[in-house]
Amino acid sequence: MTDYPVNMDIKPEVQAFFDEATNTISYIVKDPTSNACAIVDSVMDIDYAAGRITYDHADEIIRQIDAQGLKLEWIIETHVHADHLSAAPYIQQKLGGKIGIGSKIMVVQDTFGKVFNEGTEFQRDGSQFDRLFEDGDTYMVGNMQAFAMYTPGHTPACMVHVMGDAAFVGDTLFMPDGGSARADFPGGDAGVLYDSIQKVLALPDAMRLFMCHDYGPNGRDIQWETTVGDEKAHNIHVGGGKSKEEFVKFRTERDAQLDMPKLIIPSLQVNMRAGEVPTDKDGNPMLKVPVNGL
Repeated sequence: MTDYPVNMDIKPEVQAFFDEATNTISYIVKDPTSNACAIVDSVMDIDYAAGRITYDHADEIIRQIDAQGLKLEWIIETHVHADHLSAAPYIQQKLGGKIGIGSKIMVVQDTFGKVFNEGTEFQRDGSQFDRLFEDGDTYMVGNMQAFAMYTPGHTPACMVHVMGDAAFVGDTLFMPDGGSARADFPGGDAGVLYDSIQKVLALPDAMRLFMCHDYGPNGRDIQWETTVGDEKAHNIHVGGGKSKEEFVKFRTERDAQLDMPKLIIPSLQVNMRAGEVPTDKDGNPMLKVPVNGL
């Protein structure tokens, strides 16, 4: 495993923003020694039935950054989300910052470029993003060093981003009573996901873990923060030393029963373009619906 530069002495300030429509949690992560910050997993609002896009969720994050006098340096995507649309370019236009994602975005672009019958004008080299991260890559948020961990399995391009004692896990893990994310999307693999989860659980027990989604299992209130130690002990899918074989069997059987996310068709088209809505030949925003393609 890559020797990751963990520094538990750095304790960033983390503000969470829950989007009820998609059960997504976005974050502002502030360097404790400067006014620099990053945003992780932003959300763009869509009324899919009406074909209408708005930015209420992103505007609230922008207002908070402005009100606190913060400087946005990074807009991080933990992966190409299949259940919500990224607001990264909208936020970048308002506040600046670099948009970053894992380098395996190119695998996702190639796969779904075919699904959506994209022409040669759709670049499949990740050039829509400002930075493509490899496993172990570091970057700075003000004076705070952050790093990326490659954690595929849910998708081929998933990464966990660690900033001091805070790790943003994307869909690699859910809260302990939520378990783990599905692994049946194109390029997903339950065995690979198990191995990725073990990489996360090898971080220090006190590492704070921040979820990208929470669905309030069994009617509990929405939550998004836990620790490595809590996940190791209590995660219903991998905690308590569950084996890879047990996990793969459960995950495979469970995934076969799940419906596709309601927003998968617009989300993939937009998110593989770093949050830009595709256009038709006349430059008008336009989404495609592949029939029997997913």
